[in-house]
Formats: sequence, C-alpha cells, structure tokens
Amino acid sequence: MKRKHFEPAAILLIIYLSAILLGTLLLKLPVSEEGPLSWTDAFFTATSAYTVTGLAVIDTGTEFTLFGELVILLLIQMGGLGIMSFSVIVFILLGRRIGIKQRLVVQQALGQLHFGGVVRLVRNLLLFSIAIELIVACFLAIDWVPQYGAAKGMYYSIFHAVSAFNNAGFGLWPDNMMQHADSLIVTIGITSLIILGGLGFTVLVDVYEHRSFRKWSLHTKIMITATAGLNIFAFIMIYLLEHGNLSTIGGMPLFDQLQASWFQAVTTRTAGFNSIDMGEIHSQTAFFMMILMFIGAGSSSTAGGIKLTTFIVMAAAMITYVQGKKDITLFCRTIKPEYVIRVLSITMIAFFTVITGTFLLNVAEDKPFLPLMFEAVSAFATVGLSMNLTPTLSDPSKWILIMLMILGKVGPLSLVYMIAKKRERNFKYPSEDVLTG
Repeated sequence: MKRKHFEPAAILLIIYLSAILLGTLLLKLPVSEEGPLSWTDAFFTATSAYTVTGLAVIDTGTEFTLFGELVILLLIQMGGLGIMSFSVIVFILLGRRIGIKQRLVVQQALGQLHFGGVVRLVRNLLLFSIAIELIVACFLAIDWVPQYGAAKGMYYSIFHAVSAFNNAGFGLWPDNMMQHADSLIVTIGITSLIILGGLGFTVLVDVYEHRSFRKWSLHTKIMITATAGLNIFAFIMIYLLEHGNLSTIGGMPLFDQLQASWFQAVTTRTAGFNSIDMGEIHSQTAFFMMILMFIGAGSSSTAGGIKLTTFIVMAAAMITYVQGKKDITLFCRTIKPEYVIRVLSITMIAFFTVITGTFLLNVAEDKPFLPLMFEAVSAFATVGLSMNLTPTLSDPSKWILIMLMILGKVGPLSLVYMIAKKRERNFKYPSEDVLTG
C-alpha cells in the first residue's frame, strides 16, 4: 500500500486547525468564561488568537476569567512563534533528532527560502522572543504597576508585551489602548515590540550576527529601510488626516497627537492595537489604513498581509519597467524573474481573497460598505483593527472572517500550491504576443 505524503502547507493547515480547535474547547470550559459563550464566539476568539489577528467579538478582559486569558495568551505565543517551532524545541530538549519532514514544515511555517539552519533559527527565535518580551514587560510595569498594583500591573505588562511582540493586538481593556494614548512608556514599549516582531526572525538574527549594513542580506536591507520609511510616512499621513478630527486626536495636546499618530502608524500594518476610536476615523484615513494592512510587515515574522518585501519587489518591478530597464535591482542586487512572478501571484491571490471576503460580508450584513471592507482586510492581513464592527456581526459573517484569518495565516499562495496538481510537461507551447495596457 502506497503511503500518502502531505505537502508542508497541508500539514501546517492541519496543525493550525487542530490548535484552534483545542483552543476553542479550552475557552468553552466553565473555568474559562465569565458568562455563557457560544461555540462560534469561542472558535472565533481561538482563531483570532492563534492567527495573531486580534479581532474580538467579545471583550477579552471582562468576558474571560484569568484562566481564559491565559489560554488566549498561550495561543498568541504559539501562533506567533509557530507550533512547529515549539515542537522543535521539545525535540531538542528530549535529545531527539529533527527529521527532514519536520524541517520542511518549519521552513514553510517560518517562511524561509533555504532549508539549512532552520533548527538553529528556531532556538535563537525562542530565546530572543522570551527575553525581549520580559524586558519590555518590565519597562511597561514602570507605568502599570503603580496604577494597578504589583500583581495585576505585572500581569498586564506581560500579557500586552506578548500580544505586541507577536503582533496580536489583544488588549485587556474595553477600549484597547485608548486610555494609555498619552503614556510615553506605553507608546515606546508597545511600538518597539510591534516593530521587532514585524521585522521577522531572520532579520533580527542577521542584524545580531552582522553589525555592518554592508554584510546584511538583501532581505534584511529591504526590511530595515522599508519599515523605517513606511512607518514615518504612515505617521505623517495619519497625523495630517486626523489632526483636525475632534473625535480621534483633534482634541489632544500636540505631543499626544504625535504619540497617537505614531502608535497608530506602527500598529496598523500588523498588530491591531488602537489608541484612538477607530469608529470615528475619517473615511480617507480608513482607506489609507487598509492599504497599510494589505501590505503588512515582514516575511517569517508574526505579521500578515502580502508582506513588505513583496510590495517593495513589486514596486521595483514597476519602476524598472517605466524606466525601460531590463533587470530589477535593489541595493546593487538583481532580483530573479521567478521572484517577480511569485510576488505578483501573492498580490493577486490576496487581492481576490479580500474582494471575495468583502463581497460575502456585504451579502451577509446590512451595514456600510467601508467598515465591512475594513473588516475583511483586517482579518485577512491578521491585523485585528475594526471600525467598532466586529461585536455586531452575525454568525455567518464571523465565519467569513474566520476563513479570512486562517487564509491570511497559512498564506493563500501556500494553499494554491497545496491544491494544485503539479504536472510536468515535456514540451513547450509556441510564444505569441498579446496586446496589453
């Protein structure tokens, strides 16, 4: 009997669904919930936590017990680092050998291009993640321990540090981070973790091992420069678009306006925390934020979206064509044509996924178009921002968002590879020109 071999993407999907189902069962335990919780809401919350999205149909801090919050926190940590990463660590601790199949699945989960060094990357990733989360948690405790007491303040600091580094966006306050919009400690701590988590694990390792810009890989150079540039651009745009809006930042002192604009600029592409009332932002701000969410952050990071490197390569390809050049170059390196085809495929699949999700939400809900599209983009990009719409959605709409979150986590291109049958052709069709543009 012939053994059936699963693609790494198929194994990842099975693992994700299993983890989400286990999380759902734990959240449905009486010890996890303060009040009755429907199976749909439990599954939605588990999906949002494990895919590190942050969309919430109920208030995390009031509807769940401490045990329920810890379940959510564990799902966030496992989803951010990857359950296969945890499996590798367990294998290492037990002294067991990591097989080729396990390495392939971890490679797929972490978005690595190369097979080698995966186990070492996982080990470094876990150690760095725990260390940076604890360091920033202690930093946040400077603000929150005096406010909430030692035990509660430290717990809040650890919870939000883990949520921020894994780009989850889950908060324990009903207004998320709005009441801390004027806290410089919170702004620095949370945004620093979001940026580090969004850069991607390979970038952090590369920067640690090679202290010179010239020695960094092309991927690291693109991520560092593009992240800095896009965050600054988003900060300026959000401030200009919202500084006159009295319902968001318009009524704040200038320094607080700048803080809130920076916080929202950083968190929009990946994390989903909000320090302003998202239901009151201008429509043009919402549209701009959807673009940021769709772009996302780094490959092999905890973030979603099409990924920043995908966007940069696509933009470079466009500029190269406009300039009439043949080779696409970035930082004196040539991008292979197959990578251009890959980024175009990722972008188009993501675009049609979001469009389909938006259409289905509009069929299921009698609500304004813009907030529904914002919801679809946020779910697919695993960001977690909402224009105060998520708790009001019907069960069919929640399941649409669940599918979008899972697709965004696994990656639509990975699913297409998994479903499509690979057939080798021993011949090539003749070429012919086609009119475009």
